[in-house]
Amino acid sequence: MLSTLGRLLLAIPMAIFGVFHLMNAGNVSAMVPAYLPGGIVWVYITGIALLAAALAIILQKWARTAAILLAIMLISFAIFVHLPSFLEGNEKAMGSLLKDLGIAGGALILANTEKD
Repeated sequence: MLSTLGRLLLAIPMAIFGVFHLMNAGNVSAMVPAYLPGGIVWVYITGIALLAAALAIILQKWARTAAILLAIMLISFAIFVHLPSFLEGNEKAMGSLLKDLGIAGGALILANTEKD
């Protein structure tokens, strides 16, 4: 029961974030670092990746791999998007940095309990 609830509490917000990325790509693209070519394309890729991870975790098909890849993506966001923003003076970025690291930690714990 607890593992099912935990899986849903991880996957459902990721699915919602994925939908938000796809529906609001123009606004979300402002977070893509300027040094990264492609801009809005990364927003769509990220949205699809979030939806795919959520689906894999809920269906327990490739859930371990999905959780590991989700954690890698979230840690990348924390390091390459939120940390630089915080260091440039955006105090609100610290909340996003900590959120992404916390969710990544949960994804790694889930990955440790799943088998592909």
